[in-house]
Amino acid sequence: MREGLHGLTTRGRSFLAAGVAAALSALILGERDLLRVAFLLAVLPLLAAVYVGRSRYKLACSRSLEPHRVPVGATSRVVLRLQNMSRLPTGTLLLEDRLPYALGSRPRVVLERLGAQQASSVAYTVRADVRGRYDVGPLVVRMTDPFGLCELSRAFPSTDRLTVVPQVVPLPTVRLPGEYSGTGDSRARSVAVHGEDDAATREYRRGDDLRRVHWKSTARTGELMVRREEQPWESRATVVLDTRSQGHRGEGPTASFEWAVSAAASIAVHLRHNGYKLRLVTGSGADVDASEAAGDGLVLDHLAEVRLTGRTDVAALVEQIRQRADGGLVIALLGNLTPAEAELLSAIRGNNATCVGFLLHSSTWLNLPERARAEAEQAHEAASRALMHSGWRVIGVEHGGKLPMLWPQAARGSQGFAWRAALAETVAGGVR
Repeated sequence: MREGLHGLTTRGRSFLAAGVAAALSALILGERDLLRVAFLLAVLPLLAAVYVGRSRYKLACSRSLEPHRVPVGATSRVVLRLQNMSRLPTGTLLLEDRLPYALGSRPRVVLERLGAQQASSVAYTVRADVRGRYDVGPLVVRMTDPFGLCELSRAFPSTDRLTVVPQVVPLPTVRLPGEYSGTGDSRARSVAVHGEDDAATREYRRGDDLRRVHWKSTARTGELMVRREEQPWESRATVVLDTRSQGHRGEGPTASFEWAVSAAASIAVHLRHNGYKLRLVTGSGADVDASEAAGDGLVLDHLAEVRLTGRTDVAALVEQIRQRADGGLVIALLGNLTPAEAELLSAIRGNNATCVGFLLHSSTWLNLPERARAEAEQAHEAASRALMHSGWRVIGVEHGGKLPMLWPQAARGSQGFAWRAALAETVAGGVR
């Protein structure tokens, strides 16, 4: 009852004040009919407070997001289901779901009436142009009586998480350099080409099929040997995202870093769908193994929250990659580099790794004076040459570049480097 009185609206308080004034006037003037009117005016808001106060604890609410994960710029449908658990009908209900600023203004929905044990569902849509994880809720329900004399609010503490992931663009299928490198029993041993004597063998293990016993190797070693099963090669790929704040320019959704994040997501999804065992490494210290069935979700969920870092340097990023270096293909999304930083990246090429770098010319994301632009261009070309000298395949990216148009260069890059290597050998031979 006390809470109901605190919830009286301006109209309810006016009715109560009018009732008190009418009662005083009736006592002073001796008008019994006026006293009846005063009683009616005072009782109405009190009854409304009792009615609303009782019904406020008899509501159940649930929320669902369809879907829970959306790309930047897409919409998600939020469905609210409200059920009246009491035996009394409710008055008008005003629903207001709290949203973060990035998802837009708070939606307000009016339900005129919910009968006893009745449920009703309402829906609205949200859209985010900035990736991230956002809490939807809690829901605030404002309940009023039919006359609008009393209004109470109730907040349902439950929230749901909406994940806005980077935009993933489809990429053309190309034959990438190093796509056949991988692991397995047959990787470190060449397939026998000189006859049965060179067959790959191993020691006999209990349960092995005796038909696989290799008798010549058994006679030579004095131990029972069996032919080793050929195991399929695993194409491995590592996607590296440079998160150094000094390597990127621009702000908001159009910044160079956002281009790199979207490119990393697109490349990771493309490689996984093409059978690669994928690993994602970022300059912020994350190391995501996306080889599981839900690998796409793991990668996209992490990239939804990745942010620029000011403490990371290239040496730390290289060391992080090399901690689990297992060859294969390395594709890096790199911001501005100095020639010295580009030379540090040469260490990644160990263990037969093939490295492809998308080198962002981040300065093109800014409007620079002519002289500053020329200096930035020279620095970008110097870093590109240093990467090439380190054995990287380099693809330059400028503002407005489209990843599907640049992606085929990752395949053609190997041909260009082979041509340059052959030309260098020819020149060296001529000098001799």
